[in-house]
Amino acid sequence: MAGLRLAVFCVLASLCFSSSLCAADDVEVFVKGVTSIAKTDDNFICATLDWWPSEKCDYNQCPWEKAGLLNLDLNSKILANAIKAFDPLRIRLGGSLQDQLVYQVGDSIKKFPHFKRRDDGLFGFSRGSLPMDRWDQLNALFKQTNAKITFGLNALHGKRKSDNSTLWVGEWNSKNARDFMKYTASKGYRIDSYELGNELCASGVSARLEADQYAKDIIQLKEIVKELYPDRETQPKVLGPAGFYDTEWFKTFLEVSGPHVVDGVTHHIYNLGAGVDKTLINKIQDPYFLDEIAETFKDIENVVKEFGPWAGPWVGESGGAYNSGGKDVSHTFVNGFWYLDQLGMTATFNNKVYCRQSLIGGNYGLLNTTSFIPNPDYYGALLWHRLMGNTVLATNHFGSPYLRTYTHCSKKKPGITMLIINMSNSTSIDVSVTNDENKYPHSYRMTVDGSNQREEYHLTPKDGNIQSDVVLLNGTPLQLTSSRDIPPLNPKIVDSSSPIRVAPDSIVYVTIRDFKAPACA
Repeated sequence: MAGLRLAVFCVLASLCFSSSLCAADDVEVFVKGVTSIAKTDDNFICATLDWWPSEKCDYNQCPWEKAGLLNLDLNSKILANAIKAFDPLRIRLGGSLQDQLVYQVGDSIKKFPHFKRRDDGLFGFSRGSLPMDRWDQLNALFKQTNAKITFGLNALHGKRKSDNSTLWVGEWNSKNARDFMKYTASKGYRIDSYELGNELCASGVSARLEADQYAKDIIQLKEIVKELYPDRETQPKVLGPAGFYDTEWFKTFLEVSGPHVVDGVTHHIYNLGAGVDKTLINKIQDPYFLDEIAETFKDIENVVKEFGPWAGPWVGESGGAYNSGGKDVSHTFVNGFWYLDQLGMTATFNNKVYCRQSLIGGNYGLLNTTSFIPNPDYYGALLWHRLMGNTVLATNHFGSPYLRTYTHCSKKKPGITMLIINMSNSTSIDVSVTNDENKYPHSYRMTVDGSNQREEYHLTPKDGNIQSDVVLLNGTPLQLTSSRDIPPLNPKIVDSSSPIRVAPDSIVYVTIRDFKAPACA
């Protein structure tokens, strides 16, 4: 009986997706095309690679296997093709263990340790080290795939724990980091940015630093970068503090470090709670819960604007659910409701970059940890990267809160691209797009741009199961080609005189080429 119900559901879903046989709610979405509300970096999409060894375990599961930077299979063709498809993909190298990592170069370190389980170590591990031959291998992959690299440096080297259980004090010993950076520069390895420390700000996670001391340390890092990379055109950016937001800590950090030291103010987001939380899947589908984090994004935008206007906020790491994500949720289709909504929301608050934890590893990887096959969020991220430009337009509607809409100028092409997320599991929505050309708050004038055709990319879960690892694009499963390449992501061409039909539990990108938005000119 259950099988019959599923079969009937699939047939009805197919009919609703491909025709107008099913009733739908009508929603008018207004896009202000006259002026932009925010700007992102051209390479807004970012993913992380972490240092976790295979012994990293949470909740009686060990989901990292061989996905850490020291043991990842760098010869995987799928991995290379997945990175290459973005051309370029921004990748952040770092994470919890980076402040216990030393580099096997120079003469300042006499013994080079290896990460091992250790109950009294930070995050349950001893110190570890990066051999330069492994760094060479990683850079060969990055060069082959044209990746843009952020490298997270150890900010605790030379410091000591105070009497307080988590506070570390003292000056940063930058000698080993400088030797590593000098080696990197001498080899011609391209580094987009260096980031100092991981989750050491405010109350920290396993360790913390005072804001004024961290600011002094990052000034020292900036001087090293300027010395080793004198060409301003190719000089890596400096990022920090790479942790959870606290207003007073961030203010002090920016005031003490001063103008033009930090180029990106990185903060971390894990607003879904623990990966083991049994209500995780419900949180992801709750628009009111998803909106709660907006105040944090607004606060960060305002603090950076006031105290560090030369920089911009970056989401430096975000996996949704901490401790490696949710085993049955974070790698499935439903996670896209949280992830793509986060991309849209953070862009409206002027975040320049959004780094997803992780590219591979844990339960929240964009790629499967063992097979490297892309999970649904990989394709959502790739479509964003290819379609959404860096200019953000105000977008609103008066329909259901389960309908989420975000609009950017299209990337490298005329017009606009809209992201539409329908988190309702029962209601189809017919979306019409209206160009709000109003320049003055008390004089309203709406015009609907008509065009002959538009491009639509409908993402839906296989068999209607939102916890599926397989995503369909316009009704066809996205699978690697026989040569293990990422498949083509082709739109369906639709007559623009009809509304955009958005099925329940679906995600849609829509490109309207002749939408007249002066902000996109």
